[in-house]
Amino acid sequence: MLARVALAALVMFAPVLPVPAVATASAAVATPHPKIVAVYPNPVADEDAGEFVVVSFPRRTNLSGWRISDGENAVELPNETVSGRIAFSTAPNLTENLTSLRALPIAGLSLANSGETVVLRRNGAGDRRTATVDSVAYADAPEGERWRPNGSEWRPLGATERPIVRTDAATVRAFVLPDDPTVPVETLRSADDRILLAGYSFTSRRVARTLVAAANRGVAVRVLVDDAPVGGISRREAAVLDALAERGISVEVIGGERARYAFHHAKYAVVDDRAMVLTENWKPSGTGGRSNRGWGVVVRGAAAAELAEVFEADAGWRDTRSWEAFRRGRSFAPAAPANGSYPGRFEPRVVSVESVTVLTAPDNAERGIVSLLRSANESILVQQMTVGGPRQPFVRATLAAARRGVEVRVLLSGAWYARENNRKVVRWLNERADAEGLPLKAKLVEPRGYEKIHAKGVVVDERHVVVGSLNWNNHSARENREVAVILHGTEAGAYYAEVFRADWKAGGRRVPVGLCGFVAVGVAGAVWLARREVAFG
Repeated sequence: MLARVALAALVMFAPVLPVPAVATASAAVATPHPKIVAVYPNPVADEDAGEFVVVSFPRRTNLSGWRISDGENAVELPNETVSGRIAFSTAPNLTENLTSLRALPIAGLSLANSGETVVLRRNGAGDRRTATVDSVAYADAPEGERWRPNGSEWRPLGATERPIVRTDAATVRAFVLPDDPTVPVETLRSADDRILLAGYSFTSRRVARTLVAAANRGVAVRVLVDDAPVGGISRREAAVLDALAERGISVEVIGGERARYAFHHAKYAVVDDRAMVLTENWKPSGTGGRSNRGWGVVVRGAAAAELAEVFEADAGWRDTRSWEAFRRGRSFAPAAPANGSYPGRFEPRVVSVESVTVLTAPDNAERGIVSLLRSANESILVQQMTVGGPRQPFVRATLAAARRGVEVRVLLSGAWYARENNRKVVRWLNERADAEGLPLKAKLVEPRGYEKIHAKGVVVDERHVVVGSLNWNNHSARENREVAVILHGTEAGAYYAEVFRADWKAGGRRVPVGLCGFVAVGVAGAVWLARREVAFG
């Protein structure tokens, strides 16, 4: 799957960023006009059947006299009155099966896979001359992907374009792992109506037994996991999913040749009207509390409604199959579960938040996190399994914050599979801090009370907390399905900052500067590294 082009738009969500000024009454107001918002030139079908062009009509518009030109033919649009987003398709029935858009038929459209300029025209007043209303150009169309002119990017057909969603004030339950692995199970056990459980991998027999018990008492239970985690689905995971499916629970896997996302890496559950968002997989090492330092939160209200919609969108596409159909004829690799035991130092805490922001990748999470980091005034605390190189947008925004005087602390995993890369990142950050006199320190952790860092956590100004599955690398932000929430409030900020500072003080290695510079990774190595980072995510 092609790498996504970075999103450059900055999303402003109060109170994190200032509210833009309101235009005065004397300012000129531009009249909105129809725009081409998507082009789908290379369908996964014989002879490219089902090509379409999506046009957004801001007002009710009669299409008489309107045309779409593909460089060779000028195709008349059907004589109908429309508004909103309309797909003009050579096979409208097929298009409506693949999208949620209304599709209208056009004949003679032929979009070149190698590249084309698509022009929207309408007849001028009083004669047959046509005026150009909008045009877009694209090149080298990947099969099964659509071109989005606004973002200048190819996206797989069916990939969502969800906005950043900010909810009202709420009470949330904050917790960390491995300190209290009872919270995930207790939350699932409390379900009365529904459980939608989304994950990257699922090997926890304890969680599986909880889901079966819920289904037995009438709760509607659905499970969605990635079909090809790095290293493959293990025998243990296959046995767990078999047991769920055999007991009538809907188990689906997402991915395959036409996958919308490189990995379904999200880790959350919708339980009735609550959303549980985690940095951890549904595994003994994660939610089982047997290994990882992870962060989690249970949020009630609108965040659950948003994640339920994300779940339905992800489970309802052609790259999702039932577990029963997927597992036929397959063999699975052996894997041993984690079995460590650790003391509980931090108890769960019910805290009030001013609001909760829901982020999804690749839809909006990158710009949401960058915006948050740019808003920092006092401090940024970063606790991550791994971090990308100097040009990664999150790293750049964090370094920029330090350069304007924000105190920055970066704590990274020292686990064997991340140590080499993380050591280079730590050294590079500390070299920058020493050379420029910045209030920034970075180090590898020497864990006490857990085996390794797996959290993907950030605390900004001890008032905004990011919890979720999003790793700090471009692959995670631009290729994967990820879910994260930002908790806005000082109580939540204080809780996770307390955990961070305890982990920071417990032990760590500040890699000496001057030993070597940051080593750039080659193209092939970068691809392998991105997949390796996700593999343990």
